[in-house]
Order: sequence, then C-alpha cells, then structure tokens
Amino acid sequence: MTDLTYVPGGTAVEAAGLGVKYRRSWALRDCSFRVPTGRVCALVGPNGAGKSTLLSVIAGLGRPESGRLEVLGGPVGHRGTRPRVAYLPQDKPLYPRFTVADTLSMGRELNPGRWDQAAAERLVRAGNLPPHARVGALSAGQRTRVALALAFGKRPDLLLLDEPMADLDPLVRHEMTAALMDEAAEHATTIVLASHVLAELDGVCDYLLLLGGGRIRLAGEVEDLVGVHRVVVGRHEGPGLPKAFEAHTVVSARMTGRQLTAVVRPEGPIAGRWETSEPTLEDLLLAHLRAPDVPPLLTPSAEPRSGRAAA
Repeated sequence: MTDLTYVPGGTAVEAAGLGVKYRRSWALRDCSFRVPTGRVCALVGPNGAGKSTLLSVIAGLGRPESGRLEVLGGPVGHRGTRPRVAYLPQDKPLYPRFTVADTLSMGRELNPGRWDQAAAERLVRAGNLPPHARVGALSAGQRTRVALALAFGKRPDLLLLDEPMADLDPLVRHEMTAALMDEAAEHATTIVLASHVLAELDGVCDYLLLLGGGRIRLAGEVEDLVGVHRVVVGRHEGPGLPKAFEAHTVVSARMTGRQLTAVVRPEGPIAGRWETSEPTLEDLLLAHLRAPDVPPLLTPSAEPRSGRAAA
C-alpha cells in the first residue's frame, strides 16, 4: 500500500467550497481541491458531472455562487492572471472566413508580449495545413489543430482543454497528444484536460480530478491514487461480500460464476486467500464512476491550503 505523499510546488488552481448554480440547480457544489503547477491533470466524470462548468469558471467565463477560487495565485479572472490562461472549449470557436495564417496573426495581435509564433506554426505545419486555407473549409480535425495552435501560441501558464481530441481519429489523436505533451514539458505548462477517453489518459496525465454529481470524488497524483487501491480476485460463495472486506472500502465488485473481482481501498492487509494487483488508471476510474457513493479521497497535495476539502 503506497503512502499519500505531498509534492511541493506552486498552485495553478485552488478551490474551497466552490459552488456554481444554473437557475435552480447546482452544477458544482462544495468543490474543494488544489492543482499544483506543472501538472498534466485529467478532469474526468460522467456527462453532467460539471466538467465544462468547472473549466469555464476557472477560465473566468462564469461566476461562482459560493466558495473561493484562485487561479495562478490570484482571484479568478484577475487582469494580471487572465493573459496567462488559455481555454479551449468543446465547440472550438474560430472565425470560418479567416485563413489559417489570419487566425495565427489574430492570436499574435491579441497576445502581445506572450505570443509564440514558432510554436503555433509548428503545430499547424505538422498537420500539413496550407496557410491560405480558410478555416471554414477545413475538416473538424484540422480545425481542432488550428484551435490548439492558437491556444498553445498564447504560451499560457495554465491551459484548459475541454474534450480537445474528440473529433480526431485515433492516430491523429495520439500524434496531437504527444505534441501537446512535448510543448507542455518544454515550458512547464500546467494542463487541465477534460476527456472521456479513459485509456488514453494513462501515461499522459500525472494528476487527476474526478467529478461526480458536481463534487470532487478523487483528486491528486495519479500514482498515489492508483497505489492506494487494489484489484482483488478470488473464489467466493454465498450472498454479499466476504466478511474479510468489511474493514476496507470496496469501490466496486462483480461476480463471474464463483469468482469475485473487486476494486478495494484497503485499510490494511486483506484476510484470506486473494490475488491482489495494482489497478490501471482506467480500472480505477471505471470503478469509481460506477460507485458514486464511495467516500471521496484527496491526496495531501490536492487539499486546499485553507483546510480539508468539503465532502
């Protein structure tokens, strides 16, 4: 069982008791977490969990109803931090009549002093996009590449991406992800990436935020969160779970014939003859997505500095 360890560093995003309300219903409620700088953070959750709402509020496009939210050490939307944040929503808004070159020129004009023309052109050139091509005539995948080039050309300290690769085929998605990670590593960019493609997050993201029902369910270093869970497999007969599991947090369990397979958060050794192994990130996420009532878990680095997260 791996200890949950604190990783020192600055703070990219910090929320305490964050609440966002649409009309009479809460999109986010009592959300508390911290994302340190320099991380590539996966933002995961079912449809309607509040992922897009959270990203838009961090980007300064919405106002919280309650709680506290700080971005890059200052109030959300502050004029000193806004130029350091880039946000790419799902609809990837671009001007269809602009050419690719026009779009990058617009990025340069809107971001004086920070714009990285070489980085933007590098991402566009890798897709073999003609500079004179109009954005409206490009395929969905090509428009995504232009939008990502515009976001990265801003050279942000914090990059917020909402399902950025959804309209790319698997090969191009893999290539674009690798290119983005290379750019992020070179400039120590903090990335918060919302995605439904769970299998592709493993090996890409080193930090995790799992949302469910507008609340934080898991938060912290991927390695630590995976390390405190176990996949437990063994023979079991009779109704319910084995008594040996009563002292532990069972995230999910399923029976196949007489074989029980469970994802467990152990509180110590599990009594009995069981085969145990570390789950993959996908195993962990699927188990928690299927079990919305399991108590939340935040590693120490994900705890807001003002105190323990609300649950």
